[in-house]
Amino acid sequence: MPPRSASDCFSPALEHTKSQLFHPCRFAQWWRLALVGMLAGELSSGGCNAHFPGSGSTHSHGTSQQTFLPALPPELAAHPLLIASLVAGIIVISIVLVVVFTYIASVMRFILFDSVVTRECHVRQGWRRRKEIGLRYFWWQISVAGISFAVFAILIGIPALLAWRLGWFDAPREHIPALVLGGLTLLSLIFLLFAVLVLLRVLTKDFVVPQMALEGIGAVEGWRRMLARTEGEKTGYAGYIGMKFVLAIAALFLLTIIALVVLLLLMIPFAGVAIALFFGAKAAGLGWNVVTIAAAVFYGSIVLAVFVVALALVHVPAIVFFPAYAIYFFAPRYPPLADLLWPSAPAPIPSAAPPIPPLPPSVPPDAAPMPQ
Repeated sequence: MPPRSASDCFSPALEHTKSQLFHPCRFAQWWRLALVGMLAGELSSGGCNAHFPGSGSTHSHGTSQQTFLPALPPELAAHPLLIASLVAGIIVISIVLVVVFTYIASVMRFILFDSVVTRECHVRQGWRRRKEIGLRYFWWQISVAGISFAVFAILIGIPALLAWRLGWFDAPREHIPALVLGGLTLLSLIFLLFAVLVLLRVLTKDFVVPQMALEGIGAVEGWRRMLARTEGEKTGYAGYIGMKFVLAIAALFLLTIIALVVLLLLMIPFAGVAIALFFGAKAAGLGWNVVTIAAAVFYGSIVLAVFVVALALVHVPAIVFFPAYAIYFFAPRYPPLADLLWPSAPAPIPSAAPPIPPLPPSVPPDAAPMPQ
């Protein structure tokens, strides 16, 4: 099959998504795909606005400015080593959780690939089958993350160190043009590096993961082969990247609207129950104590879990469509994937021996010639 352009892959991917999800519509497949897609990191983000503690105004107005330690209980404020230990423990636990979920996401990436190609999602069987190749992909992701962290540290640390050595931070008002120009340059470099990392991740999961899944090679070898394939078709791959960016924006807009509607519909009964419980507890004379706080946290956890599951189920069409879009673009350019996606009809089996020709008709005795 000749290679398809990026725009030509939209219709096959859409038909594949509709066929897998709606013909027939099976709820078991939906929630499995939702789980796999969520753990593989396929859920679209609704926004990237980050709010950092202390990002508000820090000007002192009488007693409005508070330090961190006085806000703590006296038992903790009197033991700074205990606070440091708690902070260190939280950091270690966070790192461990990130590493564990990165490994889970690495294996789930291959389970999602198998689920889209075969149109069947089996989590436990896929885990047993793909955990080894998922481990190789995990080490690739950890290596990329470590190198990225080092590059970001160098990119931010060296300019900050130079500005400090030059005294720009001691008298910032005297160096406003230099600080503004340096800040804009630094932000541009950070944005460029972030875009490169996003592109690296997209190309790896779309074109390197299929090679790892079908041939058992590593990510580095997969990148080497992919770059060799793009030598004569850079325009086609560039069109794919641009088309996928446009489709991602459109899907994000559409799924955000659907998700908001679903969340609002779910919020009505949960909010009603919460209001009823609050006024019921108030009428019974209950105040905030350990039991009521624990009950509120438990109820909030249930609400949050329901919202996450609902969002995952809403994103299932996108979870299937985007891997399918990548597969239909890459398959004509990668024969092992094409053979898996469009298996050819088996050739006819030749017979063991050529057929025996029929015997000539026998001559009746009466027709035999008489000897002279």
